[in-house]
Amino acid sequence: MDDLDRLRQSPLPFAELLGIHFTSASKERVTAELLVRDDLCTQPAILHGGAIMAFADTLGAAATILNLRDGAGTTTIESKTNFLAPAPVGTKILGETTPVHRGRRTMVWQTRVTTEAGRAVAQITQTQLVLEPTKP
Repeated sequence: MDDLDRLRQSPLPFAELLGIHFTSASKERVTAELLVRDDLCTQPAILHGGAIMAFADTLGAAATILNLRDGAGTTTIESKTNFLAPAPVGTKILGETTPVHRGRRTMVWQTRVTTEAGRAVAQITQTQLVLEPTKP
């Protein structure tokens, strides 16, 4: 099973709730897309900042998962978002996550969110803590 199939078959209920569709996945890069729906928007009908952050957080977590040792887990310990432009309802946004640091205890990911037309929506940097497997 390749990395993309692994992500698509993993139980990621929040990603499903948001409507995130993973389009490529490897240990070095994860991409996904999301259609901006009314229920993800604020007024006036633009994607809520929290939805953008959740989209990026999901991509960074997914990338971390692909880099974990067997039995290890992860959780976000820090995230910083720069909002650059709105994404109106009906827009498809694209996310690309790449590593800044992949260590034994933490991983840092940078996610660029754009519209399909290439307009930058947000730039996110997040740190994931690597949770060691629990001993039986």
